[in-house]
Amino acid sequence: MSPGALAIVPLGVAAGVLTTLAGQGGGLVLLLALAPIVGPHAALGLTTPALFLGNAHRAYLCRAAVDRRLAGLVVLGALHGAYLGGRMASSASPLFLRLALVAVTSLALAKAVGFLKLAVPRVAYAPAGAVIGALAGTSGGAGLLLGPLVYASGLRGQAFVGTVAVPAVALHAGRLVAYGAHGLLTVSSLPLAALLALGIFVGNALADRLRPRLGAHLTTRIELWTLIVCAVLSVVGLV
Repeated sequence: MSPGALAIVPLGVAAGVLTTLAGQGGGLVLLLALAPIVGPHAALGLTTPALFLGNAHRAYLCRAAVDRRLAGLVVLGALHGAYLGGRMASSASPLFLRLALVAVTSLALAKAVGFLKLAVPRVAYAPAGAVIGALAGTSGGAGLLLGPLVYASGLRGQAFVGTVAVPAVALHAGRLVAYGAHGLLTVSSLPLAALLALGIFVGNALADRLRPRLGAHLTTRIELWTLIVCAVLSVVGLV
């Protein structure tokens, strides 16, 4: 394997560290780095198996803190929606995604700063998961909706990170099936995807050890600001 291919491992490490500290953002980092090199659709196919494995590892690390009921409701919708969206990957418009991201992020921020006291009904998370799953099959950036959706529930810290990881696994599983069936995921891309996954595993483990040392206040700020930055990058059209 070429030295250039091995350079993809540090990229996976960075993505794993960011997502395990902030609950999201690692997939965005990978897409922004790889899309100019291999193209946006090839980047989706390359990163999806690595993100699937990375989120499964993250969910395992945070398993004791996961809100299983909330995660299950989102998974219920996201798994089916992701496959449907994946079948339409070549014809998606980013407009609805950006509008949805603004709306859900605004809801999360309003809850975070105490402006909105009303709790989001748990039954709403299943249809929200279906919409996110369908959009995620058409755009790598749509997975960013999972973060603000779960953040709006009031979960923070390891509970937030782990609970986001569970539906993310389902989302990427649906995309894997759809992309494999329609040529966006190829056998030739699997070695690079495996290297990405290896890097993500290392990053996950590093951040899992680092999080307790940073403290709850700082990690909450990291979660909130990463959510905002990811939303802004998506809205301005970088994903």
